Amino acid sequence: MSEQKPTAQGDVPEQLERALAAEVSLRSRMRHVAVGLAGGGGAALVAVLWATEPDPLPARTQLAFAGLIVIGLAWTGFAGWVLSRRRPLFARDRVLGARLALGATAVTAVAGTVLAAVRGTAADVLATAVGGVVLTAAAVLVLVRARSRRRELLRLRDALRRGAS
Repeated sequence: MSEQKPTAQGDVPEQLERALAAEVSLRSRMRHVAVGLAGGGGAALVAVLWATEPDPLPARTQLAFAGLIVIGLAWTGFAGWVLSRRRPLFARDRVLGARLALGATAVTAVAGTVLAAVRGTAADVLATAVGGVVLTAAAVLVLVRARSRRRELLRLRDALRRGAS
């Protein structure tokens, strides 16, 4: 049985109280600010490079630039969404961030492998595909962990609600 510690708000399990405090902490919010700035900065940099190119870029390059801009804007939107919430998200932000990472990783892995198949040798294709599979597997692991954490927090919240009624 988990240890419970009474607080000023009522009987909130200590484990849930710590988890929720970590979610709304300044450190967590600053991490999301950094994610938003990195995504927005990266998207802006690629957009400026694309816009200032004197000659038309090849279609593949335009597609790659557009993909990078979309990924950067997605991270910026994600950070804005998290920062605009003024309450604990019960790890919903982790799940959403992990899904974004998985999507970006999978698309990048496939695109890199296709590009290596078009322009490289068999060894290049193999190395790119293996790297893509490893990174995608890591992203899947992060998503699984995020979903597990969310389930754990929701279970604690529900237990608290049942105990309060």
